[in-house]
Amino acid sequence: MIEATIYLLAIAIAEAVAVFSVPPWGMLCHIAVLTVIIVRSALVNRYFHERLMLPLALVPLLRIISLTMPLVNLPRIWLYPAIYAPLLIAAVVVVSILRYDANDIGLNSRRLGMQLLVGATGILLGLAGYVILRPEPIIVGFAWHEVWLPALILLLCTGFVEEFIFRGVIQHGAVEAFGAWGIVYVSLLFAALYIGFLPVGWWISFAFVISLYFGWIVKATKSILGVALAHGICNIALYLIIPFLF
Repeated sequence: MIEATIYLLAIAIAEAVAVFSVPPWGMLCHIAVLTVIIVRSALVNRYFHERLMLPLALVPLLRIISLTMPLVNLPRIWLYPAIYAPLLIAAVVVVSILRYDANDIGLNSRRLGMQLLVGATGILLGLAGYVILRPEPIIVGFAWHEVWLPALILLLCTGFVEEFIFRGVIQHGAVEAFGAWGIVYVSLLFAALYIGFLPVGWWISFAFVISLYFGWIVKATKSILGVALAHGICNIALYLIIPFLF
């Protein structure tokens, strides 16, 4: 647990350096964290250590990809597939190495009715997020031809891919290692990636609470379907719909 806490703090510090200091320095910090995690995972032959460390490597990898890709001239909405496509490939590789099956990482439709209800809570989460955070929309106008493709991208990238990684792959390893405290650990990791969002305190708190909620749902239902829908719908409401309604 101590080592895992050190990695959590190192990721948070690297994120803070990337946001508030010099981005290349932050990227180097993330590279250092990623390297240490991979090396430790290879050298320490312990079941729970391997199960947590390899998935944990996906967190600094996410930020390294986002900081190194030449994405300046892309519209904001296309940043998501450019970043999350290689990250998804990396996550699939980790799943293959650890020999997880679909049920281990919540890729199933168990309790489908409940999953759909959980997905619908994304509307309320998006509304709450807008009241607290008031983000700018990521499209120029509220019309069907402007909304449908960004909505699909947000649903797949921030909905499915993020939940596949955090609540599927990483949480499975963290809960194996720490029990229910693994959900808290993953929530802290998830919230740390929002250090660069202003206002910082509100974003981190909002992300942490939502992550706890998603983590509990996945532990209870053994499926990421509902939280993937809720996460995607939350961001669709937050960035595409609600800013034009208020």
